Amino acid sequence: MKVIAPYFEILEDLDKQSLSIRIEACGRICYKSEDKITPESAEPFIRSIIKHGHNSVTEMAVLTLKVLYDTESIANQFFNLMPKFLLVDRIGKKELLISGSVRAFRELYQANPTVKMVKAVAEYLGSRHPLFYEDLLPERGLMKQEGVHVEKVPLEAVDALPADLLVKHRHVAVLFVVNRAITHEIVRHRPVSYLQESQRYCRYSQDKFGNEITFVKPMFFKDDSAEYSLWEKAMRDTEKIYLKLLETSSPQAARTVLPNSCKTELITFANLLEWLHIFKLRTSKGAEPSMREVMIPLLHKFQEKYPSIFDGIQAGT
Repeated sequence: MKVIAPYFEILEDLDKQSLSIRIEACGRICYKSEDKITPESAEPFIRSIIKHGHNSVTEMAVLTLKVLYDTESIANQFFNLMPKFLLVDRIGKKELLISGSVRAFRELYQANPTVKMVKAVAEYLGSRHPLFYEDLLPERGLMKQEGVHVEKVPLEAVDALPADLLVKHRHVAVLFVVNRAITHEIVRHRPVSYLQESQRYCRYSQDKFGNEITFVKPMFFKDDSAEYSLWEKAMRDTEKIYLKLLETSSPQAARTVLPNSCKTELITFANLLEWLHIFKLRTSKGAEPSMREVMIPLLHKFQEKYPSIFDGIQAGT
């Protein structure tokens, strides 16, 4: 049995990586198979998740595109689709700023393969990121669409956007290492993308887990208190039962005895507008104390990086 304090990590380093490396790094958290990452592992990993329909993993990479068009009929046809899971802003007379995940752009083309602007976006992304479109596009790709020009907006240019655009188009991923009770609350927020360590597949009796269960220390009990001793005994007893069940059962069966105190890892990926809502709700006086324990220091980090967006929030009010 292992007991740790909860913590978080803003996954800034992944912002500098390719889309495929980012998606693999996030996707492997579900199975805790980070040890299988190699310089060549990203492509087969992504092909496998796409083949098996694990589409949520492809939500872990977001692109921002600038789309210029010749006629309003092209834009009107696009807006008539009511495109799902994309953030779209007019930034010029005939110019759009569009942000979305790899999944959102894939599904946009799957549902609307004849719409001119959609085809132009698919042609652009398919030519530059063929791994994500090789199952959707013809072998020779799509022809360029006359009247539409698509270009990628680099992250540094997104960070330089005015606040009203930055808040919608800048996405930030945070890894939470907390107990299951906290993640049950976090995942209620929408629209957000999540990937979580899976008790269904993780077998904690394996060497890579130390042949033990990791629990998150509860903030409610002092170390030398009777309450903490009762909690600690309950966790030790649970671990023994879980490991015993694994001798004859699968992890998905044995996990039914695991409590909320189990440590879990959750990647939460959202734009700054949704983070604004999360912080307002989860740092308030009415928020669960264990939630405030991680959310208040995380808010301070966001306030340092994006003061124009987050300085107005006073934690605990």
